[in-house]
Amino acid sequence: MPKGEGKLIAQNKKARHDYSILETIEAGVVLQGTEIKSVRDSRINLKDGFVRIRNGEAYLYNVHISPYDQGNIFNHDPLRTRKLLLHKKQIQKLANEAKNPGTTIVPLKVYIKDGFAKVLIGLAKGKREYDKRETLKRKDQERQISRVLKNF
Repeated sequence: MPKGEGKLIAQNKKARHDYSILETIEAGVVLQGTEIKSVRDSRINLKDGFVRIRNGEAYLYNVHISPYDQGNIFNHDPLRTRKLLLHKKQIQKLANEAKNPGTTIVPLKVYIKDGFAKVLIGLAKGKREYDKRETLKRKDQERQISRVLKNF
C-alpha cells in the first residue's frame, strides 16, 4: 500500500497551507484504552498538533482525541502526549532535519491501516505570508482552467 492509504480518519488541511512539506513518513501511534474507539469514530483533531523528538523517541503533542462516550472511568486525557512508533534511523533523520531553523514536524493525516491507527507526519518548513497568497492564487487559477476545459 502506498503512503497515506487506508481509511482516512482526520486530515490537517491547515498544515499544507502554513507549511511547505519537504518529506512524509508513516508512523504508528501508541494509544491507551478507549482512544482507538474514539479515533475510529473520527473524534480526533490534528489542527494544533506537532511532533517533538525527546531521548531518541518521537512524541505527538497537542492532538485532541475526544473521550469515548461509553468509556466511563476508563477514558483518557484528551490532550495527552502520545508516543510515535518509528525506526531508529527515521527518528535520527527527523531529529537532524528538525534542528534546522524554520523546520518542524507536523501530523498531516490519521488513518486506519490493517486495523492499526497510523499518522502521516511531515517534515515541514514554514511559509511566509506572500508564499501563502501565491499558493492560493495558483490553486484558484488551476480551478478556473479546469472549469473552462470541462465546458469544452
